[in-house]
Amino acid sequence: MRLRLVPEITNFDFFSRPTLWLGISGFMMVLALVSFFVQGLNFGIDFRGGTTIRTESAQPVDIAVYRTAVETLGLGDVTITEIFDPTFGPDENVAMVRIQAQEGQESVTPELIASVEGALQGAVPDIRFVSVESVGPKVSGELITTASIAVVLAIAAVLIYIWLRFEWQFAVGAVVALVHDVVLTIGVFSELQIRFDLAIIAALLTIVGYSLNDTVVVFDRVRENLRKYKQKPLREVLNLSINETLSRTMMTSVTTLIALIALFILGGDVIRGFVFAMIWGVVVGTYSSIFVASVILLKMGIKRDWSKPDGNAGTKFSNIDA
Repeated sequence: MRLRLVPEITNFDFFSRPTLWLGISGFMMVLALVSFFVQGLNFGIDFRGGTTIRTESAQPVDIAVYRTAVETLGLGDVTITEIFDPTFGPDENVAMVRIQAQEGQESVTPELIASVEGALQGAVPDIRFVSVESVGPKVSGELITTASIAVVLAIAAVLIYIWLRFEWQFAVGAVVALVHDVVLTIGVFSELQIRFDLAIIAALLTIVGYSLNDTVVVFDRVRENLRKYKQKPLREVLNLSINETLSRTMMTSVTTLIALIALFILGGDVIRGFVFAMIWGVVVGTYSSIFVASVILLKMGIKRDWSKPDGNAGTKFSNIDA
């Protein structure tokens, strides 16, 4: 007996109010952009610059003890991570302490590093400081530029792929959905002031891939049904296609969310921002595949040329596979 989150056969009307869905999405994107330009992002050390101190001790790493010792210095964003490696011996307990650059300073000063080391030494007497590495503002600025380029190039590649795989109307719908997902994710990080670092950029690129996969599944079924039901209006074909793929979409999304929620609760502070971005991305990615990409396709329409004898009529470049 197979588990089903939705009935095998559904007949929901997803396009009874298509303008409403676009209006809601547009409103959320405006809010996200306003928050971004007014509040900005809470950049982490990767983008602000800062210093990483690698420590080693014989006793097990207690992150709470490390954090309590450092918090008394009032340094702002401090990230403490325990490093696990099967090659480490029982007396090699390694941690990474990351300190953001302070306001008005180009980098973390040697005096501040010494005070951090002194605070940790007081909490863990046998601690050793293996290395100290700093990221300056110039490097962090380059990381912001590189990360932005990576996201833009990923979306541009999607545009080309969908255009070749389907038709340009499909490509526009898919790219609008991806931009929608990225903007809303950045917006929620701005609104909640969650730390934004390179891990979140990785999450954004993953969200782009996840959302694209959902959209392509729906569009593939739309293309099949456009050939199968040649006289059926586009709205009915879209509704039929989404209903036929709804069970798969919900099963994929829910099982992914179960794993992500477990990581969010049990994974610790280090990956919590990344996992939160993924949870948000799965939700808005599933939403945008149905209520953004498909609605854009409905609004733009698509030319169906059935005068050609072959089965690929009306689906330009449909035989080009990734």
